[in-house]
Amino acid sequence: MIFSYYPGCTLKTKAKELDAYARRSAEALGILLEELPEWQCCGGVYTTAKDEIATKLSSVRALMGAKEEGHELVTLCSACHNVIKQTKYALDTDDDMAFKVSNYMKCDARAAADTKVLHYLELLRDVVGFDELKKKVVNPLTGRKIAAYYGCLLLRPGKVLQFDNPENPKIMEDFIRAIGAVPVTYPMRNECCGGYITAEDGAQAKKNSTAVYESAASFGADCIITACPLCRYNLIKAESPLPVIYFTELLAEALGVK
Repeated sequence: MIFSYYPGCTLKTKAKELDAYARRSAEALGILLEELPEWQCCGGVYTTAKDEIATKLSSVRALMGAKEEGHELVTLCSACHNVIKQTKYALDTDDDMAFKVSNYMKCDARAAADTKVLHYLELLRDVVGFDELKKKVVNPLTGRKIAAYYGCLLLRPGKVLQFDNPENPKIMEDFIRAIGAVPVTYPMRNECCGGYITAEDGAQAKKNSTAVYESAASFGADCIITACPLCRYNLIKAESPLPVIYFTELLAEALGVK
């Protein structure tokens, strides 16, 4: 199975392990991730300004690139996934934006929106299947109590992302079970870590992140997993006593490719 792959900037700098373990694990599962050539930063945040298209063009190029290669597009960073999915949705539903993008880029923007976008976790759930993943595990993480931290960007806006139930998600818990560990469900798993507010109000970001890891710890978690580099940064900066690990690292460990 071949998929186009959009890593994003952070996975080339501060979150190299998120990317490296994802690639090793994909290979072990018989999946080829073909990195899009000359991809550009997604912008990090999706702007809702209706008359602003410049920051969305890199996402359009990613969608077009995957379409030209004839593959579905796989993302990994939560922020990149959110921006690309929201851009795809806007191209599908906003005639004015689709018109402006088509004129500027001299392309059929609506055609770009035909590209299916999958987060790596969706790839595991919907393409590989968690039952099949379980069969591939050579090093089950038996007895490990793992808290999944979704944060905001994988889940919201729910109508657009359609990733999981924003109020009661389970994809990461199902993933944890598939690799042999015990999922810890706790109240703060889908609340905000503070996000980009850390750049302006570090105290508020620390307050948010502290509430997350204290909630996970109080329910007996040994560690926290995430798909978001910014969430991991904020939790670690807030001095989480629990290890904060990318989910791909545990996947690689379970598959014996760490």
